[in-house]
Amino acid sequence: MPYTGLRVGHGYDVHRLTEGRALILGGVQIPYEKGLLGHSDADVIVHAIMDSLLGAAGLWDIGHAFPDDDPETEGISSLVLLERVRDMLREKGYQVVNLDGTIIAQRPKLSPYIPAMREQIARVLEIDPDQINLKATTEEKLGFTGAGEGIAAHAVSLIEKR
Repeated sequence: MPYTGLRVGHGYDVHRLTEGRALILGGVQIPYEKGLLGHSDADVIVHAIMDSLLGAAGLWDIGHAFPDDDPETEGISSLVLLERVRDMLREKGYQVVNLDGTIIAQRPKLSPYIPAMREQIARVLEIDPDQINLKATTEEKLGFTGAGEGIAAHAVSLIEKR
C-alpha cells in the first residue's frame, strides 16, 4: 500500500539575466536593469517551488507539466502556473504544510521584497504566509550568480495527504 502521509520535495531552477525583460521573483516585479530569460516570466523561485511541490506529490517536474515549447505558456506568469500546480496537488488529495526557499543572486538586494513574495505565493497556494520562508543570499561573487550572469533558486516543500 502506498504511503499517504507527509511527503518532501526539492526544487531547483536557474535563469540567465538579460536586458529587455522585467525581473519577476516570487510574483513581484523587482526594479533592476535586467530580467530573467525564459519561456514564461522566468520566476526562478516560483519555478523551484513548483518543482518541489510536484516532486513531493510524485508528479515529475515543471518541464513535464509545462513544456517550454508550449505556445500557451509563452510569457505566462509563473503564478498562473503555480495555481495549476496547486490544483494538481488538490486532485491528488495533498495540501501544502510549508515551503522553504532560497534565491541566489549577487544583485539586486532582495530582502526588501521578501514579504511581498511570501504574500503572493501564499495567496496563490491559499495558505498562510507563515507557512512560507524565503531568503536571499549571494555567492560572494563566485560562479555565474556571483558574476551577475543569472539567478538561481532552491526550494523544499512539505505536503500532507488531506
